[in-house]
Amino acid sequence: MDHHSRRDFLKRLGLGAAAVSAAGGALSETQAQEPDPDAKPLGYAVVGIGSLAKGQILPALRTTKRSRLVALVSGDPAKARHYARLYGAPEKNIYNYQNYDQMASNSEIDVVYIVLPNSMHAEYTIRAAKAGKHVLSEKPMATTVKDAEEMVAVCRQAGKRLMVAYRLQYERYNLAAMKMCLEKQLGQVKMIDAEFAFTIGDPTQWRLKRAIAGGGSLMDIGIYCLQAARYLTGEEPLSVYAQQWSADPVKFKEVEENIAFMLRFPSGVIANCYSSYGVNYIDRYRVGGAEGWLEMEPAYVYKGLVQRVYKDGQFTLTSPSTWDHFAAEMDAFSEAIRQDRDVRTPGEEGLRDMRILMACYESAASGKPIPLG
Repeated sequence: MDHHSRRDFLKRLGLGAAAVSAAGGALSETQAQEPDPDAKPLGYAVVGIGSLAKGQILPALRTTKRSRLVALVSGDPAKARHYARLYGAPEKNIYNYQNYDQMASNSEIDVVYIVLPNSMHAEYTIRAAKAGKHVLSEKPMATTVKDAEEMVAVCRQAGKRLMVAYRLQYERYNLAAMKMCLEKQLGQVKMIDAEFAFTIGDPTQWRLKRAIAGGGSLMDIGIYCLQAARYLTGEEPLSVYAQQWSADPVKFKEVEENIAFMLRFPSGVIANCYSSYGVNYIDRYRVGGAEGWLEMEPAYVYKGLVQRVYKDGQFTLTSPSTWDHFAAEMDAFSEAIRQDRDVRTPGEEGLRDMRILMACYESAASGKPIPLG
């Protein structure tokens, strides 16, 4: 890809291990201890100032303890200056997509957070690693398995860490759910249902363009259901069987509106997953165990997650979560870098998901289950 701006890129396309073995300790780790008062927070460059960055990531960087905003990358100089002033990044640390590689000489920047459309993740991850920076990439980490493999390989060769922003693996209620399932507090897990659906708006947006998004609802929100199935079982699926369909062939001429997929796991667990851009509104998962069940609803949104548990004839209901997933994931990454330890959701985790997502599409196209190696 040429070194163009994010906006130019969109215009050109016609637009105006689940880390569960450590789950028992992850809850305390992510709710984390106070950082060393003498340790300077790591500096983050946020790449892309779209709705996610403006609404979630930049505000989260006001509350982080181990991470701080030091730079912005945008193709819109006026927007970049506005948000730099608003969030305290120096104007000298504003970059665009042409001079992006000059970050290599900026020692204030430790981590680059890629918050761009899906098809741009690979290029800007690779360029950041070659510039000597650690990388946090939004999900899905890429639009092809090949790109995901290259991202992992380049970061490894550069000696830099790559983490995928699977924020729910840093969220309290999800960590508690993992712990319950892995410790068999509900008995042996027997089944998982996971669904995420909403009605998508603007028909010209990039999420409906295959060249940019890589797919439809599966790549955007079905990935949350896949993640939940993997981290709640602590296993890798043996096979996947999927079907996809669209009720509006005009709006969804390039990507799927709906997809349902079934994952079969080594322990015998079956996970039934569903995502849609045409249903308003589903946001939940449910785990059925031999001795009880747990449910998250909402399960995937940024705030207000609620957990319900039934065990020993008793129901437990949590208050809505106010936990900031983005602050938690960034501080967890910073702490892992500082302590030179593995991250919970490395690039390899995203690569595993990419292989399963592509197998979902293969199954939907062939009408057959696809074995997963």
